[in-house]
Amino acid sequence: MTTRLAVIINPISGTGGRGHGEERARLAEALAREHGVQAQVLVSEYAGHARHLAEAALAAGTTTMLAWGGDGTLNEVASVLAFRNAVLGVIPSGSGNGLARELGIPLTPRDAFAVAVSGRERTIDCGELDGHLFFNLGGIGLDAHVAHEFATHTTTRRGFSRYLEITGRELFRYAPDEHTIAVDGTVVRSRALMIVIANGRQYGNGALIAPQARPDDGALDVVVIDNRPAWRALFQIPYVFTGQIARVPGVTMLRGASVEIASGRPVIFHVDGEPFVGGARITGRVHAAALRIRVR
Repeated sequence: MTTRLAVIINPISGTGGRGHGEERARLAEALAREHGVQAQVLVSEYAGHARHLAEAALAAGTTTMLAWGGDGTLNEVASVLAFRNAVLGVIPSGSGNGLARELGIPLTPRDAFAVAVSGRERTIDCGELDGHLFFNLGGIGLDAHVAHEFATHTTTRRGFSRYLEITGRELFRYAPDEHTIAVDGTVVRSRALMIVIANGRQYGNGALIAPQARPDDGALDVVVIDNRPAWRALFQIPYVFTGQIARVPGVTMLRGASVEIASGRPVIFHVDGEPFVGGARITGRVHAAALRIRVR
């Protein structure tokens, strides 16, 4: 019996050019023919559309879906498939591709498509932050602020270099708030530059923000980075790329199944790079064995 699947494409992920949607759709159709699968190829048109396309495909009986995009696209499709008898494949084309790198999924479309169609299945956890699921990273502070800037002020030039540009600029402008962080009852208070809630280890491109995190261990790793001068933060960035952030002074590593974060005002946070605004108190938790995903 011919395998039936849906391929949901973000036309601007990693590039900023909507014209890439047609090119990616043609390639998806060609790869489906090569692998002998029946594919419905869908191209998203706006933020949140990939989720709606996945919901419609699932309602029509399709239980294998390929998310072609970055961590945000993956999040939209995976949020529909989580906790269901369905499986996700990933064609990475984002700015960081953090979860794809974490799971060893190839970064070229042809190789990634082969894994998505015939790779082995792995079941991973997901996190939930203020009611929103995430599969790689959630966070509060500078990274959430950068995600907000990237989402609202980047329309053409995207990619990892654009993220670095915004991060370098906002590092000198960002004024952190005081936070109280409770992880399974352990309480930390910090004027935190960043609070990272990790299911996976990395933002992508080798930036290991939570080196001990595992996406299938039934726990979330919480990394609290105290505020520091911008020049010092820049000097310490190499520790992130060598997996040694725990050695940096003013970094606290926690692990648990639940997290609660309280601040003096509404909190900007992100899930897999997509920004949201919550209340002055937000909660998070892990959902063990939530998503089936194809890996190499």
